[in-house]
Amino acid sequence: MQNKKLAWALLIILSIVWGSSFILMKRGLDAFGSDEVAALRISIAFLFLAPFLIKYYKIDLKKYLPGLILMGVFGNLIPAFLFTKAETQISSSLTGMLNALTPLFTVLVGLVWLKVKPKGAQIVGIIVGFIGATCLMVFDAGSNNSNNVLYGLLVLAATFFYAISISGIKKYLHDLNSITATVWAFCITGPIALIYLFGFTDFTLHLATLPMALPSLGYISILAIVGSALSVIAYNILIKNSGTVFASSCTYLIPIVAIGWGLFDGEMVNSYQILSIVVIILSVYLINRD
Repeated sequence: MQNKKLAWALLIILSIVWGSSFILMKRGLDAFGSDEVAALRISIAFLFLAPFLIKYYKIDLKKYLPGLILMGVFGNLIPAFLFTKAETQISSSLTGMLNALTPLFTVLVGLVWLKVKPKGAQIVGIIVGFIGATCLMVFDAGSNNSNNVLYGLLVLAATFFYAISISGIKKYLHDLNSITATVWAFCITGPIALIYLFGFTDFTLHLATLPMALPSLGYISILAIVGSALSVIAYNILIKNSGTVFASSCTYLIPIVAIGWGLFDGEMVNSYQILSIVVIILSVYLINRD
């Protein structure tokens, strides 16, 4: 019973934190380019977690390396760049709503990679979910439909990579301490992000010259430390205790939080999109049915 209460508490907290991450990305884009925001997010999370390596350095790297690469690269590095690039053209609320497809991709990856036999309701849920996603992109308020689809596909790609990471964590890191896994995953991707940030972007110039640079850096720091470093630790605990599908189901609540922040920030959300997200949430319910 205690584990169940912990699982639900983590699910709700993660939903609120990750639902807020899309508006934090948007605020980071006030001063920095999409690649700078993404690289900063990974770099700051790495710098925050690096001191923990002193305590959690002991690891069978040969055994856990495949899982750590999947978690670091597919669960954090690549999605960070895809999400911020998408938000240069589509709203934070739409990005958050499309993120709800993560459980659908989790099931698909499980079918193909882990050879999990699908249930009829799951197949229906996957089809219904992608119909809802298409409607979300097509009916975005006041935007160019071709841009919606193109940049919405970046979000879909990010959720697909999330699903690969989720399955990889369950397959390769199920017996590894969550803090250890997170620290090592960011130690793999963090140096890459730092090299890219200082070697291939105009981050230092923007930081020195743009008036919104410091506030944007503050928002990105919250995103990195709370939305990445600490949340990934919590998410790993959730996956190990409750399974991949339950863990990915925090996407039930993420869109609601993202929509709330988007409306607060003056973004438009129309009735067609609300109906579409209801359809996606229904699809997630179907794939999670016992």
